[in-house]
Formats: sequence, C-alpha cells, structure tokens
Amino acid sequence: MYAGPSRQADHFMKLFPLFADLQGRRVLVVGGGEVAARKVQVLLEASADVQVGAPELVPELAELADQGRIRVFKGEFQPAWLDEAWLVVAATDDRSVNAAVSEAAEARRIFSNVVDDAELSSFQVPSIVDRSPLIVAISSSGVAPVLARRLRERIESLFDHSLGSLAALAARHRPRIRERRPDLKQRRRFYDWLLDGPVASLLRQQQPAEAERVLKAELDSPQPASQGSVVLVGAGPGDPGLLTLKALRALNEADVILYDRLVSPAVLALARRDADRVSVGKLLGEDHNATQSRIHALLVKHAQAGRRVVRLKGGDAFIFGRGGEELEYLRAHHIRYEVVPGITAALACAAYAGIPLTHRDHAQSVRLVTAHCREDEDTLDWAGLAREHQTLAFYMGVGQLETLSTRLISHGRSAATPFALIENGSRPEQRVITGRLDELAAVARSHNVRAPALLVIGEVAGLARQLHWFGRYEEGQREALAA
Repeated sequence: MYAGPSRQADHFMKLFPLFADLQGRRVLVVGGGEVAARKVQVLLEASADVQVGAPELVPELAELADQGRIRVFKGEFQPAWLDEAWLVVAATDDRSVNAAVSEAAEARRIFSNVVDDAELSSFQVPSIVDRSPLIVAISSSGVAPVLARRLRERIESLFDHSLGSLAALAARHRPRIRERRPDLKQRRRFYDWLLDGPVASLLRQQQPAEAERVLKAELDSPQPASQGSVVLVGAGPGDPGLLTLKALRALNEADVILYDRLVSPAVLALARRDADRVSVGKLLGEDHNATQSRIHALLVKHAQAGRRVVRLKGGDAFIFGRGGEELEYLRAHHIRYEVVPGITAALACAAYAGIPLTHRDHAQSVRLVTAHCREDEDTLDWAGLAREHQTLAFYMGVGQLETLSTRLISHGRSAATPFALIENGSRPEQRVITGRLDELAAVARSHNVRAPALLVIGEVAGLARQLHWFGRYEEGQREALAA
C-alpha cells in the first residue's frame, strides 16, 4: 500500500509540474486591469481561446477585444462564465470576487489561479524562460515569487535564444538521427556535438540553412567531426558586470581560454571552473609580431584538437585589438569562429568617469585613436585631430603624452582644452585626473599615472568635474605642478 511521500511533510513536492497544451482551449480571465492584461498576453502566446470577464477593461484589453483576439463578458463575475473553460485566472483587486471565482472553479473541477494568492489557487503560473519549443518554468509554490523571478533572470542569461531553433531542428531530424546513430552512446555523442559544435554556432549566426546542411553532412559521415572552434570575446575594460550575456555563455562553455594581460581577474573568475586558462600577453623582450604569431599557433592547435576555445581580449577585439588578424588566420586554416563584441574602453571608461563622449553643446563627433606607434611610423592626421567640437579618445597613450599635447596645440587645438586621464577604468581602483591640454604631461607625472589609462581630450572632459560618480577624482592643479 502506498504510504505517501517518504520525505518529511514540510519538504514534500507541493505542486506537480506539468505543461498544458492550451491551443484552442478556452481559458477565462476574471479582471480587466493591468495584471489581467499581462496574463491575457501570455495565454494568447500559448494560442488559448481567451475570454475576459470584468465591468471595465483597460485600453490594452479593449483593443484586443476590438481586434477579435479575445471575447468579453461585461459585468460582475457570474459562475456561468466558467462553462466550457479548461482553466480560469482570477486577477481582480477584490479578494471576495477572487474567492468566488476559486470556489466556482473548484465546484466544476476546473483548475484556478488567483494572482498573488496561493491559498485560493489550485495551480500556479510559473516564471517562464521561453525558447520554444524548449520552455523552462520556475515556481516557488507561490510562497516566494520574487525568488522565482530572480532565478528566471539568471536562467535567461544562460540560454541563447537560438536554442529554440536548435531544439526544433533536432526534432525534425530525430528519426534520421536514431537511424544513423542506433547505438545509445553514439547518439549521445552526436547530441553533444549538436549542442556544442558548428550547428549551434551557425544558428547563433542566423544561418539556419547552412546549419541544417552541416547536420545532414555529419549524419552521413562515417567519421564524427572532431574539430573545435574559436569564439573571439571582448571582455570589456574590467568590470565583470559589463560582460554581455553571450560573453558569459562563451566563458561557461569554453575548454580553453586564451586571455590577454588586460583581462581582469574578476572577469576570468566567471569562466568555467575546469577550463584551461592560458595567458597570452606579451612576454618580456618579445615584440608584438612574435606575440601574435604565438597566439595564432595556439588558437589553431587547440581548435584542431577538438576544443572549444575562447580568445578573451580586453575591451573589444575589433578596436585596436588585432581581432581581424586573428580571424584572417583562423579562416586561412579552416577553423570555425564566432565574434562576441565587448564594450570598448572609450565607451566604458568615459561613462564611468561621467564624461559624455558626445554632447550637443560641446562635441558632435568622437574619434578613437591609438597612440601606440613609433615616431617614424606616425601617420596620424594631426590637423584633423586638432579641430574643435570633437572628442578624442586615445588608447595606449600614457607614454606619448608630451608628444600628443604638443602636436595638437601646434596644429591649432587650444591649450586650454580640457583633458581627462582615466586610470583602471571601471575597476575598483579607477582614478580620474583632469586638467588643461598644455599641462597634460606634467599633471600625469605629478599624479604618477600608470597604464592601463585612457586619455580623453575635448570640452566634454571638463564635465568629469561635476559628473564623475565612480572611483576617485583628482584635479591637476597649477600649484602642484609648480611644486
């Protein structure tokens, strides 16, 4: 004889989770306010036949009624509204009405949900992560809805929207997969490849036809594919909160992470725990070309070994990051790749310093410039850079400050133009130092500015004085310079 749940009473599964097919089935929503409108929208997305009963309707519901997408009972709740309904949702602000709906539903053996009232409900509407046909639902059994919402937000960040397309593609080819991979272990390996390999990558890149072609080719191949892939990921300037959701997913799926010197430890800490982390920053005495050649070789080596490789770069890989060179090399060696953009230093550091890079009163354009060049290779358009009403953001310029200020002033930029040096932008140790262009090098020496630091020149830099909000702010003083 069944004796009930074996766990202690306060830990048994209070709700039985299930997914209901509501397509074409009648669902009644009692209530005509904003909460009812939200419930109606979700039910319409599930293709339910929605009826709404209420004395008055908010404009959103009235518009749906005018469009013929819902049917309406006008007036106070009547039990007869429940005729032929499969489910009912009570979403009024009157508990006595909600209780009447619940009681009438119970008498008819119709499942009911009373919004924000677990005691009156016979089913709960979960928080939903929709990657149709893949659907994830989270419920706290009605006791902690905020917790369920928080969990949904976290799960949303883990699953790319292309997973729905991947699930649909796998469903279409399921008979063929079972035929070509009859052994259960083979089939599991194939599904691992499907989730981690080129098919999923192509769907993320919005190339469904090519994804299906690759899937079919793999099924017809007697030898399963073993080559890995590379994801070029921009890590941003250092604050891990600035990582994109795609960057976070890539870090959690990586077998190997090749990272630069400027990638912060806080960002690396978010990566998959058992991933191999390889620092590929410039070695002592090594020139940049040798560094890049070493990185190219490592990318190809790990990808050809079947690994998922993340090439993690500070900022954005395509803004002074040699990302284009790495893609060219991967393409030449027939390695699959994706690109996940990052927030480049100019955008993030300026924002964290309270500096708008454009401002209708001060700057109508912004120019991103690398100051990392030898004197005999200097091809910068100084006359163009010296024009007013534009913002200049110099990367890697700490060692060139005297040259930068002298050339800009000699080409016509006012000596009084404000500058801001943003050291360790977006990180806990961020420091912002401001001053005049003609004092730039002296102020930097006085304040002992060190890389990584971004230099912003232009009238907008002066706004840091009143708009800074993060980290330390220091103003270059003439008295300090004289001393």
